[in-house]
Amino acid sequence: MTQNSKQITLAITGASGAPYALRLLDCLLKADYQVFVLISSAARVVFITEQNLKIPANPQAASQFFAEYFQVQQQQVRVCGKDEWFSPVASGSAAPKQMVVCPCSTGTLSAIASGASDNLIERAADVVIKEKGQLILVPREMPLSTIHLENMLKLSQIGATIMPAAPGFYHNPQSIQDLVDFVVARILDHLGLDQNLMERWGYGKGES
Repeated sequence: MTQNSKQITLAITGASGAPYALRLLDCLLKADYQVFVLISSAARVVFITEQNLKIPANPQAASQFFAEYFQVQQQQVRVCGKDEWFSPVASGSAAPKQMVVCPCSTGTLSAIASGASDNLIERAADVVIKEKGQLILVPREMPLSTIHLENMLKLSQIGATIMPAAPGFYHNPQSIQDLVDFVVARILDHLGLDQNLMERWGYGKGES
């Protein structure tokens, strides 16, 4: 797949919330996006714990794993290693203009806020910020310390969108998947993608 507007970076870090990441990746692939996936070592542990899925450490093997899991062509999903500095996401001349970190650990949040760029996840986020792209961070932590809140405020002030994984209940969820879909639907809304995961507020309610 050649470079086009339908590219996005999805970073998955070690916060609890692997189901959010899987559902979001599924939706992006179904929307015919080419997705650059960045996975931290801690995220692989979370995937085993929460989803009983062992993501290969080798980037090429991980790409094949996701392609088979979601039944898409392998070039549609590309997993990049944490030190793969020659990947497109590491440079403003080639990186997608949209990036989501889901779930986003508070450690990654802190590193992005400080511009650390010590690994590819942090560098990719730094690129999106400097190129005035769209960066969405989905933290999953409670309670939030003053440090966490200060980092969120700093990132919000420079244009990042902070979307805590905090599902609502007005859609009368009947399952865990309904709660996951609520959060993913809101992310897709902010990315400008059509979604039918969740009925919008005010639609279908009270109609005869």
